Amino acid sequence: MDAILSVRNLNAWYGEKQVLYDISLDIPRYHITAIIGPSGCGKTTFLRCLNRLHELNPGNKVKGEVYFNGKNFKGNIYDPRVDPAEIRRYMGMVFQKPNPFPMLSVYDNVAIGLKINGIKDKKKIDEIVINTLKKAFLLDEVKDSLHKSGASLSGGQQQRLCIARAIAYNPEVVLLDEPTSALDPIATSKIEQLLVELKKEFTIVIVTHNMQQAARIADYTAFLYLGRLIEFAPTEELFETPKNELTEKYITGKFG
Repeated sequence: MDAILSVRNLNAWYGEKQVLYDISLDIPRYHITAIIGPSGCGKTTFLRCLNRLHELNPGNKVKGEVYFNGKNFKGNIYDPRVDPAEIRRYMGMVFQKPNPFPMLSVYDNVAIGLKINGIKDKKKIDEIVINTLKKAFLLDEVKDSLHKSGASLSGGQQQRLCIARAIAYNPEVVLLDEPTSALDPIATSKIEQLLVELKKEFTIVIVTHNMQQAARIADYTAFLYLGRLIEFAPTEELFETPKNELTEKYITGKFG
């Protein structure tokens, strides 16, 4: 397996409360990896540990290693010499609730990361914004409202705008935390089609409470329970022939 991220003995705490225990797995490049498990099992915490967002809250801590084998960065992202902000440039993040910047236009929501990272050439920014909106399956729907507020879009469009914002600076990994949980089935289907398309260019890691979604779009699935990794396997294998009894009970609905 060509792993872009190798997680080794990852532990995480909120203050004194430990929420992740010795998680080790490899996340393959240019695939979709889904993280499933019941509420409170550590899925979101795990995702936030991958780009060092977890430590932003005072009192939170992480022990263990996450090795990133990217084009622009190679090594343990938890090495004390590493600037967490640098890591986040290579790992875009999309949250559960669509959160376009309401004071910014559709165009500026996508362009803001480019400007922050020092791109000043307007022609180049225009080109990247249009290409990114196209990649996010959004351009045809917003081409006449590029200068309207990002908050004026529908929920599904807002989430695709957030995905566009996350990929505009061309990260290598896109992390998504239950990106369709607030959306209707049609909007959800569009996001799922988009993610399958985007894995040609990006590595996707998605936290989802929806097992059918994991089965539909993920190449690999990790099952977390009470902060521990119970099973990690190709999705079809995990759903059809789970090796762990806990996995089988969860996917057959015996608990959850």
